[in-house]
Amino acid sequence: MNVSKATDKRQTFARYGKTFQEGLVQLIYQDRPFADQITEVLDLNFLELEYLRVFTNKITSYREKYSKHPSANALATILKTELDSEDTVIQQQVKEYFTRITTGELDNEEYIKEKSLDFCRKQNLKEAMMQSVGLLESSSFDEISKVINDSLKLGSETNFGHDFIADFEVRYQPRHRQPVTTGWKDIDNIVGGGLGKNELGVVIAPTGAGKSMVLVHLGSQAIKEGKTVIHYTLELQDTVIANRYDSCITGYPLSDLMNFKEEIYDEIKDLDGTLIVKEYPTKSASVNTIKAHLNKLRKRGINPGLIIVDYADLLKPVVVRKEKRAELESIYEDLRGMANEYECPIWTASQTNRSGLNAEVITMEQISEAFNKCFVADFIMSVSRTIEDKQNNTGKIFIAKNRNGPDGIVYDIFMDTSNVKIKTMPKTNTISANPQTKMISSSPVALGPKKQKELLQNKYEVYRKRK
Repeated sequence: MNVSKATDKRQTFARYGKTFQEGLVQLIYQDRPFADQITEVLDLNFLELEYLRVFTNKITSYREKYSKHPSANALATILKTELDSEDTVIQQQVKEYFTRITTGELDNEEYIKEKSLDFCRKQNLKEAMMQSVGLLESSSFDEISKVINDSLKLGSETNFGHDFIADFEVRYQPRHRQPVTTGWKDIDNIVGGGLGKNELGVVIAPTGAGKSMVLVHLGSQAIKEGKTVIHYTLELQDTVIANRYDSCITGYPLSDLMNFKEEIYDEIKDLDGTLIVKEYPTKSASVNTIKAHLNKLRKRGINPGLIIVDYADLLKPVVVRKEKRAELESIYEDLRGMANEYECPIWTASQTNRSGLNAEVITMEQISEAFNKCFVADFIMSVSRTIEDKQNNTGKIFIAKNRNGPDGIVYDIFMDTSNVKIKTMPKTNTISANPQTKMISSSPVALGPKKQKELLQNKYEVYRKRK
């Protein structure tokens, strides 16, 4: 029984041996439509016989140079004049093979066409496995996973690009970004309704300025809109993040959530959207880790409408690089790719360098470690809060980058950390106009802790009555 199983395995492997590969190359030569398809995924290294690689290379080189498939006469001329650099044995093998396929018929044409993509995938996987052997020495398991997963995707790409003429009508159809609101009308107006499908948004702020608070605000607005929000936290506990959502959605102060537990539950259970908070220790998770979790959720029928990564700088890179700068850039590139893969917006955050700690307005030059890491982002906004701002529950949002509209705009904000409330005030100016302009704030002045609590309680009662 064991012998039989071993024999079956050898036969299965052998089906893509010499006979199959010779037939595959013959089809590439004889069937131009088939050649158009298979050459998109076929690497010459997949062919295990040198004379087949040389022969196929002559065909593909001709196609690239002249934008057409070689005729029998053209290929015969090439094989007579362009094989001098090859070994004498290889020259003879190529010519003999050409003679065979021009005089003989292919018996298993349909089988080869059916299995050609599977052959390419298996050969690609074989190369990936060989590459992974070297990575084992450095224990680069995430990188090994990426290499293997990428190899399995070979041939899955069916979109070969936008044909300028043939697809003329397509580019004039309404763009379906399916934006998810920011909850700030002013910002939604300039970004086309919110962060769109497949887009990456980044919140820039110094430590303690409220990066996580802004991300919770963005997630809360999406939940209210009926979206499924997956929030990954790499700094705070999942329950801490969930409590912030409780406060942001209901308006109850963070310090008093326990006293309003029943009321909070009554509100959140009727929400159209939903929230899953997943906690990972700092630098323990990569983008691949997040993908694995998202795939588990998919199997349970849970598909994200918005993904939040709090925050990207705390992820570990999939591929270890010599420079931290390069690692950070690769993380943001991977997040942008993940937004495409899961067809939903992704919000994350980035920390500023020291110059941003007490800056009145934070610009992209103050991004920590790597300026280039945000080049892949579709939308970037900074949150700046001076010492005076924190005392007065105020701050500023600066639109640093906006692929869907204007940027360079500064908004005054009311930012109340006690109940995770953030509101934009009317637009004041733009950075390009006068970056040194002192902005007038309409936010409340600083009050003592007791007075602030009384004021917040009164505000909440008014808020509840208006609902």
